[in-house]
Amino acid sequence: MSRVGGNGERTAMTPSPGRRRELLATAAEVFAAQGYNATTVRQIADAVGMLAGSLYYHFDSKESMLDEILAGFLDELWAGYAAVLAARLGPRETLEALVTESFREIDRHRAAVAIYQKEARHLAAQQPRFGYLADAQRNFEQAWLGTLERGVAAQVFRADLDIRLTYRFVRDTVWVAASWYRPGAQHGPEEIARQYLSMVLDGIALRN
Repeated sequence: MSRVGGNGERTAMTPSPGRRRELLATAAEVFAAQGYNATTVRQIADAVGMLAGSLYYHFDSKESMLDEILAGFLDELWAGYAAVLAARLGPRETLEALVTESFREIDRHRAAVAIYQKEARHLAAQQPRFGYLADAQRNFEQAWLGTLERGVAAQVFRADLDIRLTYRFVRDTVWVAASWYRPGAQHGPEEIARQYLSMVLDGIALRN
């Protein structure tokens, strides 16, 4: 997935990979909690325990940090989705695998998911650097709508479904979990996915 920076470079100097991940993870939490526009470089620096000027040793701008956070999340998500789609499973199994992969990504990148939900539309419209976010949205739709359409055609899913409304329901039901999910809690991502899929595919009412 291509990203273009304002001056063609993301960072002034490259820190160790471990330190870089630590800084980006903290920045993601601050962005998710406060919003991108409301967050200052000083606030990120305070959260990681360094001077604001020292943060520029690692990243050339707040924008570069956000770019790496979102691009890293989406690259990993699409690697997982691509593996699911390449497996050529049946429609129901594909849907189950996409939902499970989504919850795994929430587990790994909860803050990035929250940022994407809040900021992606505005960033894609206002800053050319983030144009890939609009591409990601189109790819999401293609993967999910295609799976639902296959399911209806194969008579695995109900023929009376409004495909686009169903897509929006499943998408929002899954990704809103980033607002409350915390890694290491009582239920892991696979268990939450199983419970969600049970409710989406089989409902919650007892059958007579």
